[in-house]
Amino acid sequence: MAVSAPPRVLTIAGSDSGGGAGIQADLKTMLALGVHGMSVLTAVTAQNSLGVQGYWELPAEAVRAQYRSVVDDIGVQAVKTGMLASVTLVETVAELLADCPAPVVVDPVGVSKHGDPLLAAEAVATVRDRLLPHATLATPNLHEVAQLTGITVLEEGEMRPAADALLAHGPRWVLVKGGHLPGEAADLLAGRDGEEYWFRSPRYDNRHTHGTGCTLASAIAAELAKGSPMPEAVAAAKEYVTGAIRGGFALGAGIGPVDHGWRTRH
Repeated sequence: MAVSAPPRVLTIAGSDSGGGAGIQADLKTMLALGVHGMSVLTAVTAQNSLGVQGYWELPAEAVRAQYRSVVDDIGVQAVKTGMLASVTLVETVAELLADCPAPVVVDPVGVSKHGDPLLAAEAVATVRDRLLPHATLATPNLHEVAQLTGITVLEEGEMRPAADALLAHGPRWVLVKGGHLPGEAADLLAGRDGEEYWFRSPRYDNRHTHGTGCTLASAIAAELAKGSPMPEAVAAAKEYVTGAIRGGFALGAGIGPVDHGWRTRH
């Protein structure tokens, strides 16, 4: 009996040996949301609940070969980017995505949950100038907003101007994540044509939040691959990651991961 394939989503990101973020979080999220996850590995990290002890980039030709292997044979309905590490890898991925027919979700990863750098300082401008123009959606947290625009957001009212500054660099949509502000976890989805949508969720008293950014971006990509319009895709992804944060569990001696399988346990 023939079985049709589910929607296909490609993640271009680094590996997290602890399993909480990066490629591992992306693929767990995609499985949980009913899409087929595929991967292009950009870097290998030595990482656990305490932080990132080191990382090693893959050669640009390895990244290019992985991408072409998957896209030219299997095809994609959405792409998500995460840790890209260096100027060379950012440029390589930007070139590959220049003619990508599917939606592209760019998570402009700058540092880990523990504050360890995952993007070379000199690569920030390359992300802004070369990668963001190919993004259907960019999903920066407030630290990444400051890195990319120089704007420090201290309250919700400053999130729209920050989003506009990012939109000026070319993405169709920007999701400014306000999780580092006090109060509710409020995120702003802003569009190039003036659209504005707010998404709010309770803030849970749970320190085990490793992988939230990767998980949210991957969930949005999964929903886009299934055909949802952007606001609906973000709403569904926000609901999924909120449940994953609520279910986050202790692992090791530091910050544990969110629970990607929370729906199967509740």
